[in-house]
Amino acid sequence: MPSKPVNGEQRGWIIPIGGAEDKDTNPRILSRFVELSGGDDADIVVIPTASRLKDSGLNYEALFREMGVAEVEVMDFDTRRDAQEPNRVRRLAEASGIFFTGGNQLRLSTILGGTDVARTVRSANARGVTVAGTSAGAGILSEHMIAFGKEGSSPRASSVRLAPGLGLTNRFIIDQHFRQRDRLGRLTAALAYNPFAIGIGLDEDTAAFISPDDTLEVEGSGAVTVVDAHDLQFSSMAHADEDEPVCMLGLGVHILIAGATFNLHTRRASAGRLATRKT
Repeated sequence: MPSKPVNGEQRGWIIPIGGAEDKDTNPRILSRFVELSGGDDADIVVIPTASRLKDSGLNYEALFREMGVAEVEVMDFDTRRDAQEPNRVRRLAEASGIFFTGGNQLRLSTILGGTDVARTVRSANARGVTVAGTSAGAGILSEHMIAFGKEGSSPRASSVRLAPGLGLTNRFIIDQHFRQRDRLGRLTAALAYNPFAIGIGLDEDTAAFISPDDTLEVEGSGAVTVVDAHDLQFSSMAHADEDEPVCMLGLGVHILIAGATFNLHTRRASAGRLATRKT
């Protein structure tokens, strides 16, 4: 379960990013993450465990240093034993911002799940620390994680496999590289298994900045597809064979771009800053 804020503290921002965020010409997503983590005074820990590329964490370290961040440390975990190491856990607890790189989300869940590192990330976010992740690092942030699945626009019983995530929140399920990899089917299939959650499909170079009051605001060059199964009237998932399409009636869908918002409590979308644009 998500850690709950105590003593009147506010939960920190949660920032899932759809992957392939602009790092050079207009790094507005990463810049805003840095700002919310403390700006020049930020202390950021980068966790590249999802990736097998040795320079993944170092690349983000260099980027954040170029942005003027005071302290950046790459903290990789190759084994579950690493994720129980007291010195690393203490160092992670000092961070004002935590960033998960992309890669394979099952590496994150199998190495970090149920460890002191996972508990530290949850408790840090509950006391106000900003936590972000890109691609696989976005998928792991919620309680229910899409482990893998098939491309396609129609939900099928075999479209998706779910696994436990870090559990910063149980309000949504993330899918990344959304439009680029045609993942509407697997996101809606995940909601057929669990209609309580809200589906958030993140295009590349696009992020959902989720504030402490659970208002989601879009940033980046693409769109966020919000699929709300709260008013689901019928689902054939329980009767579908593995490769059969699934009937789902009553889904709500919103397509949000930068400046638009969605309240995860009231389940209401708003044009946000877009409504004030001059024509």
